[in-house]
This record gives sequence, C-alpha cells and structure tokens, in this order.
Amino acid sequence: MPIRARPVGNQSSAGHLLWLVRTGRARTRAELQTYTGLSRSTVTQRIDALRAAGYLRASGVEGSTGGRPAELLELDTGHGVVMVADLGANHAWAAVLNLNGQLLAEEHELIKIGVGPEAVLGWVDAAFARLLPKAGCEPTQVRGIGVGVPGPVEFEAGMVTQPPIMPGWDGYPIAERLRTTWNRPVYVDNDANLMALGEQTLHYPDCPTLVLVKVATGIGAGVIVDGQVYRGIDGGAGDIGHIRLHDYPQARCQCGLYGCLAAVASGLALAQHLTASGTPTSSGAELVERIRSGHTEAVHLARTAGKLVGEVLATVVCLLNPGVLVIAGDLAELHFVTGVREMLYQSALPRSTRRLEVTTSQLGDRAVLAGAHAMVIEQVYAPETVDAALA
Repeated sequence: MPIRARPVGNQSSAGHLLWLVRTGRARTRAELQTYTGLSRSTVTQRIDALRAAGYLRASGVEGSTGGRPAELLELDTGHGVVMVADLGANHAWAAVLNLNGQLLAEEHELIKIGVGPEAVLGWVDAAFARLLPKAGCEPTQVRGIGVGVPGPVEFEAGMVTQPPIMPGWDGYPIAERLRTTWNRPVYVDNDANLMALGEQTLHYPDCPTLVLVKVATGIGAGVIVDGQVYRGIDGGAGDIGHIRLHDYPQARCQCGLYGCLAAVASGLALAQHLTASGTPTSSGAELVERIRSGHTEAVHLARTAGKLVGEVLATVVCLLNPGVLVIAGDLAELHFVTGVREMLYQSALPRSTRRLEVTTSQLGDRAVLAGAHAMVIEQVYAPETVDAALA
C-alpha cells in the first residue's frame, strides 16, 4: 500500500472514499465500510455520486470465496489527462499523461532556462498545444498542470525565489501565467522534489522517508517524509548545494557566495575545472562522456566530487534516517556514486546506514515528469477538492 499521509477534514465524505480507493487502501464497498464505519447505503450513495461524476469505475470483481463476488473499484482514467513540464538548466520536456501516469505524447527542446520565463513558458504553451491533439485530447479534458524548475519554489504561490541558475525568474508568477492561458489548476515545484516524489511513488511506495540528490548543473535534494514532500517553511528545504565546505574558501558559487558544495562538486564546476586544465568541456553531459571514456582526470574529479557530496550526505542521513537514498542527474554514474558511498559509510553513524539503500534513479530523464504527474494527482484529487467539485 503506498504511504500517503491521511488527509485532514471529513474522513467519511465522497472525496475521502475516492482517496481510499485511489491510494489502494480499499477496493470494494465492504472495505470502504470497514475503513469509514459508514453504512452500506451511505457508501453506495457516495460511490454512485463519484461514478456519475466520472471519478470512479468498476474494474472487475474480486475472486469469489462463496456468495456474490465483490465489485472492484478504481480511479477512472477516462476522467481526464494531466499536462506536465520539466524545465532544466539547458533543456525542457513537455508531456501529456493519463491519470495512471501513462505517457500519451511528449516533446523535448534544448532551451536554456536563462533565456527567461517568457521565452521558456511560451515554448511550454506551444508544446502543450501541439501535444494535446497528438494524445487525442481536448483542452477541456486537462485536469491540471505540473511544472518542475531547477530552483527553490514557494509552493503555494507557484513561483521561484532567488534561484541561483534562473536569471530573470525571481518572483515570476509561473503558476498564474500558465493558469491564465489554460484555465486549469497549475502546480510548480523544485525539480529535485519532483524527482524524489516520482521515484517514491513508482518504485518505493512503502518507504516513508526517502532522499534524492540531483547532481547536474547544480546540486539539490528532494526529501520525502511520511510519504509527503518536505519543502520547509518557504520552499528552501533540500538546497544542499549551498552547504559550505571549509576547505574551499576560494571557490565562488553561482549564488555569489564562496565554498558552496555546488561550486566544487556539481557538473558545471567539474566541467569548468576540466576546461581550465586543458580539456575543453562545455557541460555536465560532456563531462560524463569523458568519464565513461576513461579520461583519467575526469574520473578522478568525479570520484572526488562524490566523496564531497557523500560527506555532506552523511549529515543528512544522520538527521533524517531515510530508508532510500537516490543519486540522480548527469553525474549519477559509477565513479561518482562510488565516491558517495565511500565517504557516506565512512562518516555516518552505522545506526543511520544499516538499513539504508543507496541507489541511482530508476526513472532517469522521466523522473521530473513522473513527479509532476504525482503532484497534480495528489492536489486535484485531494478529498476536499473532489468534495467541492461534487457540491
């Protein structure tokens, strides 16, 4: 059963019944009665309302042990679709998915986040408009839009605040901008948060506490606690790329400060170091190509960077005691991950790592899209939202 914090509010409403079905806690009317304590007639009445509105459908019958087989219920994937976008430092993805997360259509573009919100979101609008007919859908079928960006996000406001690698985006109303175009709910979050949510939802649903570290142009972490994204007071949680390393006081970070982890261990920092030493390397992706080809200095840089990240993660692991630590991004390859493991297990308390699984991303390039989809589903199909729609 996927771990998701129990919603607050009316625990016997139609929206709550849908949440029980959607999260796998109950699949039949009898199970819904058991969970809620409601009468059979009340459960039937609320199921009928959900089915009439297109939220629920029958998915067959339970294996009979004598008597009439119980009808199985599930979220009706025909109720609509979700549009999602992954805006990276140097690329953008847009996609349309059904409610189960099945990819219906997608598009990719090499576009730098630094060209500004108007250009990037203009591409997103145009991509969504092209993708909907490819997916066989109308705009009216869209239930929500999810967007991942490489910077700290004020979730409720749907905007980034003081993003180090997103010039021109500080305070820009991303959610409002897309909402104006599409007249649909829009949710925006940091890309590492969404990667963590995507991995947890699809591959580690029984793990209540998970940390994902993305090492690409910058370094960031997504934290799942009790099955929910932990964002901090204003979206700044997980920004481990700006933890200071005392041994590197001269390393200037993109944030303007010195000694940040990202200034010495990110893909951008390693590419710049390799370029300065005589091997021109323009990006983290090109750096990884050199590592995989066995370039001696690139391999050494990756292993050293992994150790530095592992040293910081030792503190994170001792603080949060997660069950899974996922390494993702351009640098999630053998030499870097080996460095992380080496320093992590050397520095962290054995008590904190004895049940820890350290692994790499299973979703790869699709992690942000998967997380953005999960974010939209959790928001749009929250009990209170469904109850308001039914009312």
